[in-house]
Amino acid sequence: MKIGIPRESVGDENRVAMTPEVVKRFIKEGFSVCIESGAGLASFFPDDDYRAAGAEIADKATAFAAEIVCAVNTPADLSQMKKGAVLACQMQALTNPDGVAACVAAGISAFSLDAIPRISRAQKMDVLSSQANLAGYKAVLMAANTTGKIFPMMTTAAGTIRPAKVVIFGAGVAGLQAIATARRLGAVVEVTDIRPETKEQVQSLGARFIEVEGDQSVKVEGGYVKGVSADFLKKQQEKVAKHVKEADIVITTALIPGKKAPLLITEEMVSHMRFGSVIVDMAVAQGGNVAGSEPGKHVIKNGVTIIGEPNIPSLLPSVASELYAKNMLAFITHLAGKEGMKWEMEEEITKGSLVVHNGEVVCAPLLKTETAK
Repeated sequence: MKIGIPRESVGDENRVAMTPEVVKRFIKEGFSVCIESGAGLASFFPDDDYRAAGAEIADKATAFAAEIVCAVNTPADLSQMKKGAVLACQMQALTNPDGVAACVAAGISAFSLDAIPRISRAQKMDVLSSQANLAGYKAVLMAANTTGKIFPMMTTAAGTIRPAKVVIFGAGVAGLQAIATARRLGAVVEVTDIRPETKEQVQSLGARFIEVEGDQSVKVEGGYVKGVSADFLKKQQEKVAKHVKEADIVITTALIPGKKAPLLITEEMVSHMRFGSVIVDMAVAQGGNVAGSEPGKHVIKNGVTIIGEPNIPSLLPSVASELYAKNMLAFITHLAGKEGMKWEMEEEITKGSLVVHNGEVVCAPLLKTETAK
């Protein structure tokens, strides 16, 4: 089977779906690989590296003519794909109706890597975790670069500088990496998460856990928070308001798959923060955890800088692409061999990630939504 890698069509995307090292591994598995010329340049992988790895360097049309097309985001022009071909990317199907409609119109089958079930045998395919890990690290560096303070305590002849105080919302993959990075830089870190089981992980990294008592509205599925009530969010805001007020840096990581991100920091909370403090809203692309955050902008309110970077992994394109490509390798080799696609429709990973099959929507949540309409 031939795998095609087109250049990403989203403007702020620097990642590429396959690296030269992973090209070698696909070829070893019996696949052939075609890369659109220049697809890896923004990730620091030139065409010559792909050519040396055994890939064919071609134009966009040739890359789209492959049996399997791999991408980071949903490509802009799916009409170039062959009918019956397979697309594998981060489709975000529940919030991307146009992308789903384009797959249906093209008569292709589409897998969404962000929908892969969170089970132990799918860990090597988990793009959400691999990219969130990097995003948590980079978010701390972005905050450190913006603040006018240093993170560690420092004793000098002129006096002692107190350590920076960092408050992190969410102890998932991104949050835990943010904790570890901030602690390595010497900050005092406090963390809040609505899942009480995260307390031990937070404390093991040397951070303090801000406990907020949960209620019946908190729904957790496969490690992800699937729902939470407005009353609970208000209770959480009240509990952590004092900690946010005293923070030098706040990082928010809360996302609910397929839904708008929950509002965690209100305008009032921002107005009471220290002049010169910094917030990094890692959920800005899905509506934001912070009142007033804007995608792609540094917004200053009452002397507080709110960073709304919508695609943080793209700021680390080389290593982010390496991890993404390895996730893709594990995923594609699970679904197919050199003879073709396996199409094990009831297999858990296939069933969970397949959005469109031969031009028909098969994703259960999307079908429920259509039925409800």
